[in-house]
Amino acid sequence: MDDIAARLAALRDDTSVLIALYDHDDRLRYANRAFRAAFSLDDSETPLWPDLMRRNHAAGLGTIISVADFDAWVVSAQSRRGKVPFRAFETDLADGRWLWMTESVDRSGWMLCIANDITHLRADERTLRQDRDFALKASQTDELTGISNRRYMMTKLEEMIASQPLWGDVSGCVCILDIDFFKGINDRYGHQTGDDILLDFARRVHPLVRRHDCFGRIGGEEFMLIFPETTLPEGRKIVDRVLDRVRTARPLQMVPMFSYTCSAGIAALERGDTARALYSRADAALYEAKHSGRDRIAVSLR
Repeated sequence: MDDIAARLAALRDDTSVLIALYDHDDRLRYANRAFRAAFSLDDSETPLWPDLMRRNHAAGLGTIISVADFDAWVVSAQSRRGKVPFRAFETDLADGRWLWMTESVDRSGWMLCIANDITHLRADERTLRQDRDFALKASQTDELTGISNRRYMMTKLEEMIASQPLWGDVSGCVCILDIDFFKGINDRYGHQTGDDILLDFARRVHPLVRRHDCFGRIGGEEFMLIFPETTLPEGRKIVDRVLDRVRTARPLQMVPMFSYTCSAGIAALERGDTARALYSRADAALYEAKHSGRDRIAVSLR
């Protein structure tokens, strides 16, 4: 076994295949020599994935990210990153290579990334694949905020329900959030400011979401959080942090004292639930929170 382990370790570092392992917080825990060379990492560095992307983007290294708003790109990328057990996609590197990247995620949120060089593929095939990937991302992304859209979130809700065991306990929560008095914000400050508040909300909530959770905008000023394999008390703790983060925000430079709040309704998955039934219970709880004074969480107790 020691000889096998030694050979495996040697092959990991000698191969041209890029190999990396990220933990549930998206911090790099292992990277082989090829990966570290591609992303300009020293042997001792273990950055968070967004920090690695930000540093390389500023230096023109690593992954090519051709966007005007880097922070919006990070939010959009993280809304898909690690949300499924396996994902494959193409990516371009600043050194001219074109990689086929796979992400494998375990139940605890650790992610194994493996990338192979596919630069040799024909240019016309490469363009076709890139166009396909762009169209897929666009179909899953909310255009304004860059987070997941309603279509993607409802798909994830269906998948959470379908993944439950036939016997034993089921686990998972869904939360519907709504920005309070949003129409009044639009009426008083204009729709552009309303859009700014939606963006601010998405940016403040997103860092609180765990890798295996899903966060998306489902329409207007309504958003959804999906918490797989999460108890109701665990889900509520996260939503409590969301409400705290939002109510302390001061997002308008032109109105320094401006603040806003949100309300939330949360429901736990129960055996026999459909996506529609679970969503409806969370939505009913949101209605209760709104009519109980807003800026609070209501729990569906069935």
